[in-house]
Amino acid sequence: MTFAAVQFRLAGSAAMGLPIEGESPALRNATTWLNSQPLSNADLRGKIALIDFWTYSCINWRRTLPYVRAWANKYKAHGLEVVGVHTPEFAFEREVDNVRDAAMGMRINYAIAIDNDYAIWNAFQNEYWPALYFVDGKGRIRHHKFGEGDYDKSESVIQQLLVEGGAHGFDPRLVSIDAAGAEAAADWGDLRSQENYLGNERTEGFASHERAVLEKPHTYAVPAQLELNHWALAGDWTVKKQAIVLNAAGGGIAYQFNARDLHLVMGPAARGTRARFRVLVDGEIPGDAHGVDADEQGNGTVTEPRMYQLIRQWRPIVERKFEIQFLDPDVEAYSFTFG
Repeated sequence: MTFAAVQFRLAGSAAMGLPIEGESPALRNATTWLNSQPLSNADLRGKIALIDFWTYSCINWRRTLPYVRAWANKYKAHGLEVVGVHTPEFAFEREVDNVRDAAMGMRINYAIAIDNDYAIWNAFQNEYWPALYFVDGKGRIRHHKFGEGDYDKSESVIQQLLVEGGAHGFDPRLVSIDAAGAEAAADWGDLRSQENYLGNERTEGFASHERAVLEKPHTYAVPAQLELNHWALAGDWTVKKQAIVLNAAGGGIAYQFNARDLHLVMGPAARGTRARFRVLVDGEIPGDAHGVDADEQGNGTVTEPRMYQLIRQWRPIVERKFEIQFLDPDVEAYSFTFG
């Protein structure tokens, strides 16, 4: 199909296939901005805006990032403005320096609105990470996408809105993504473990013999057997609402899971400190099944609050027991995610 034919097809689809979902709420009341001066709706008029709600430790958002980053790079010269609205889930994600470091490490160079007060989130009546809102040059929401997937459809919407706004000259072929590490698409066919929080407020499947003691140090032990998607603590921990905190070196966590990838959101309890760890799978070193944040012997170091990919196993993907032992104290752990 010629480029002119593609443009004709996109223009027709724009006229017929993209309803007006409402006016885009204002981006005012952001805590601060990164990579940009504050942007208003007036600044975005005449451009196509892609509003991306994210929080940097979220695995579901992380797997969409290669596409959003590629769209931002490909279409910016043709009138696309990507705005990442960072609305935090965990307390450490409210620290602007943490978000700035994460954005730099993930090669995010488009505008970021820090939404610590949920002002923009609430204005959009949003409920999801990730969530994409596609806004035309007149400030109207024309499409939305919640969660992962449908990348071809999302890029086609961008192209349709660009053509509708008079843009031309962009390559109509869809971007090709070769994602690695935590950005690689999930292995949905083998995924039998879902996100689980470790703080008492939202956790499921806690299986240590001792009941969780809230806000006080307590010694826990791992039972001999764990059922699928159950987990347990070993050693001296304090269970809090959002997280669990290790009080003494040698403590650990065990989790029975079934997934290709296992991630743990964690960080040092005090900024600037570090904690060494070692992971095992079914009692053995992970070898080739190690994630990007552990070596073949299972060794790694917690250096900052973020999501750590600890396991990426190869087929056959079966139910396994994951264990992590911390060689240093003062670690906070927030949630397990899988892929």
